Amino acid sequence: MASALVDEWDVRRCWVCFATEEDEPFSQWVRPCRCRGTTKWVHQICLQRWIDEKQAGSSTAKVSCPQCSAEYVIVFPPLGPLLQSVEFLDKLIHKFCPIAAAGVVVGSLYWSAVTYGAVTVMQVLGHKEGLEVMEKADPLFLFVGLPTIPLALILGKMVRWEDHVLRLWRRHFSKMSFLGHILPGLTACDYASRTPAEPTPLSDPVSLTRLLCGALILPTISTLIGKVCYGYVPSSLHRALLGGISFVAVKGVVRIYYRQQQYVRQAQRIVKNYGEE
Repeated sequence: MASALVDEWDVRRCWVCFATEEDEPFSQWVRPCRCRGTTKWVHQICLQRWIDEKQAGSSTAKVSCPQCSAEYVIVFPPLGPLLQSVEFLDKLIHKFCPIAAAGVVVGSLYWSAVTYGAVTVMQVLGHKEGLEVMEKADPLFLFVGLPTIPLALILGKMVRWEDHVLRLWRRHFSKMSFLGHILPGLTACDYASRTPAEPTPLSDPVSLTRLLCGALILPTISTLIGKVCYGYVPSSLHRALLGGISFVAVKGVVRIYYRQQQYVRQAQRIVKNYGEE
């Protein structure tokens, strides 16, 4: 009985295709791992195909036995001097390409920010005065200062001052009942007992793109509003500042009112019975 078991274990059976040595007598066999018994033998060609599937096109990826977890020792034929040089250059390029690509992206963003800053200066101060200011300024100051203009606009856009005003309003001023006649829907008597949950700011990609576009278009809107509403102001810079402050203030008030109305509607919502219209 023991000898029969030993004979059965000595029989070569490929664990990939399940063929024995009698089925394919001319095939090349290999013991690539620590497995024993009937799973220690496998056809070289079958194992190669199985490794190709596991590597998924990456010939340098490591592959291990699914049973004993031993890593397969994979040896390639030696390369000639020319192919070794080509392989070395390929590995070098593979390592430095991400760094070069990151440098190109960062450089493109930087020069885009510089261009945007220069256009904004000419737009706010006027084309002729803006050019004169930039020509007289130190080049180092321009290289550092111009890119900070879009960055400052984006950071300023991220300051959600409306949230602080709303919290202050709900905590103190909403208790004044006489304000309900002026701004209906903003007083404490309009609330239900439930405190609704509010959406998280910048929680979706659309909010991020809206923030970016709103920040970058602010100088243009400020300049237009300044020319229309504050044309009597002689300074272009002062007109743009007044226009920007007016735009931000009016937009903020409208946004606060809208968000408070949405808050009240959320607090007053109800769930009806099933089948009730």
